[in-house]
Formats: sequence, structure tokens, C-alpha cells
Amino acid sequence: MKLIQLRLFIILCGLSTTLVTSQDSCSSKLLQLQQPVPFDTSSLLCNPVWGDHSFILRYAKASSDVWSFIFSFPSNINAYAAIGFSNDGSMVGSTAIVGWMPSPGAGGMKQYFLGAKSPDQVTPDKGDLYMMNASIVPASTSLVYMIFQLKTTQPSSKLIFAIGPDGAFPNYPGYALAQHSDQISKVIDYKTGTTTSVIPYLNLRRSHGILNIAGWSILLIIGSIIARYFKHWDPTWFYLHASIQALAFVAAVVGIFIGLALSRKLKAESDVIHHKNIAILIIILGFLQVLAIVLRPGLESKIRKYWNWYHHNIGRILLCFAVGNSFYGLHLGGEGSKWFLAYGVSIAALVLIAVILEIRMWIVARKESQSRKTTSFPQSSTELAYY
Repeated sequence: MKLIQLRLFIILCGLSTTLVTSQDSCSSKLLQLQQPVPFDTSSLLCNPVWGDHSFILRYAKASSDVWSFIFSFPSNINAYAAIGFSNDGSMVGSTAIVGWMPSPGAGGMKQYFLGAKSPDQVTPDKGDLYMMNASIVPASTSLVYMIFQLKTTQPSSKLIFAIGPDGAFPNYPGYALAQHSDQISKVIDYKTGTTTSVIPYLNLRRSHGILNIAGWSILLIIGSIIARYFKHWDPTWFYLHASIQALAFVAAVVGIFIGLALSRKLKAESDVIHHKNIAILIIILGFLQVLAIVLRPGLESKIRKYWNWYHHNIGRILLCFAVGNSFYGLHLGGEGSKWFLAYGVSIAALVLIAVILEIRMWIVARKESQSRKTTSFPQSSTELAYY
């Protein structure tokens, strides 16, 4: 019985060792490498830079002008893994160190200069980095380490991590690098080891969002409120309504063009296809509203009531799609809860104002109706006597 227990204990220890060596985490201080590291690893800081793909970066300042790095990733990704050092946070113009290991012991590691987005402008063995003591080694059957040092007083804090397409490895003789399938940008604080995510083209994203939110929803709602509830300001209400809606349309169209430029820069057509299709529908509805203004019949025209029905209902449909697509756009843009809250409060405030004005309009209309009935049918003296 004791012999069986001893065997079970040995098996469990072996399994736990396998689990430890088949995965990596910053809580593990020991690196299960199959060969010695050519620099001291005791003072390395560790950061799980990309949790979605289990990328981990360890680093330390080895001397006044040398930095040591160990970058680990799972071998079962069946693709290359890359870390890029950028001057401005963008991929173009950065220098990347790329590693791959399709099978244990059969990997490679190279430096690339990313001159442009086209593959022919991604040049191997070029770049702004002076790399030394570089090697790529398997730590286990499912983990790979890229080991290197950079000769620099301070490496760039703007890092880019990328993963290649499935099964596409840089091969001899050209070592061409296929376009990545996923990437993320980070800013690292080398002193504390903390990283923050970088949203590429943030100014373009926010310009697109602000213009479309202001145009398609906020201003259009305000213009609609003026048209429905302030007609007693004739003709001021009409000029206000027309001016605000025209401004909203122009702002929204500019925002859409910015969005198209942004999708091309990000190469994210597939990710925003639904957002884009809804935007096209909104543009069509907007042009129908412009057409309605151009073809507006006179007040005495027999078809005026049909025009009113068309103009009012197309506007309501447009507003519903615009508000929904704005929320969807905020979601796609990865904006925080503050943006959702600010936009939601703005829409809720406008809806509340519209509800209050609608109730007020019903009350006024009812009083006027009762007043007309009283005027049209005066009570007789006999009826008054009962009061």
C-alpha cells in the first residue's frame, strides 16, 4: 500500500512539474530554459504585456548602455511573435524583433525594419536597434523564449506586440514577413514595470465620434424639438430648425468621411461592417430629408399632409438608427464608461425635455379644444338656471 502511495506521489510531482514548465507567468521567478542565458536574470522585471495571447516580457537595465530582455510566448500559436520598438507609437517606422518556432529546435529570430505597411517595405536585418546576445530557445513543449540585449541608454517606451497568421513563418531565403493577424500597442514604464494600452489614431477616432454624435443625434434632436414644439414662434422656428438640421447634416457627413479614412488606416473593414452599413442607411435617410425640404409643397397643397407624414416619420426613423449606431460606435471604439454615460445622459435629457413639451402641448391643445366647444355651443338660459 505504501509503495502505491509513493508511486502516485511521484506521478503527481511529475505532472505538476510538467504544468509549471509548459506555461509562463510573472509569479514564477525561475525560467525553465534548456540553455544558459548570457546575462544575469535575477533582477528582471516581469509584465504580462498581452494576456489574450499569453505574451510576457521580462527586462532589466544591465549597464549604463545595455538593456536585457526575455520575451516569452506559447509555441502552440503556430505563428511568429513580434515585439516592436516605436518612436511615435505607430507600427510604420518601428523596428521589430520577430521570433518563430514551428517545431522544437527549428525556430528562428530576426530584426525587421517596418518602413511601410506593404510586405516589400518590411526589411529583414535592418532597423534602429543594436541587438546582441540574441537567441530563441524552447522552454518546454509549449513555450518559447526570445532572449536578447539592446545596446542603448534608454529603449523606447512605446512597444508594439504582434502575432502572425496561422502557419505563416518567415523562411529562407528572403525571410519575408507576412502581415500580422493581430497586434496591440503599449506604453511601458521601465522603472515600475507597468504598461498602459495605446489606442491607435485616437484623435481621428474621437473626431469621427464627436462629429457624428453631435450631428446625427444631438443637433438633429434639438432641431426636431424646435420644429414640433415652438411653431408659435413663426417664422423664427422654421429658420432655426432648418439651420440646425443643415449644420447637423454637414457635421455628420464630415464625420463619416473621417470614419472611412480611419477604417482604411486601421484595416478594420470586417470589424466595423455593421456600423458602416447602418451609417450608409442613415446617410440615405438624411438625403431623403434634404430632398423633402427641396420638394416641400405649400401649406394649402392637397398633398401637404402626405409630405408631413413622410418628413416626420423618416426623421424619427433616422434618429432611432443614429442614436443606436452612436452607442455601437462607442462600443467599437473601446471608449470607457464615461463616454457612454455622457452620451446617455445627453440623450436622456433631450428625451425628457421632449416628453415635458409633448405633455404641455397636449394640455394646451385640450384647453383650446374645450374653449372652442364652449364658444361654439353656448348654454341656454334654461341650462344656466340649473347651475
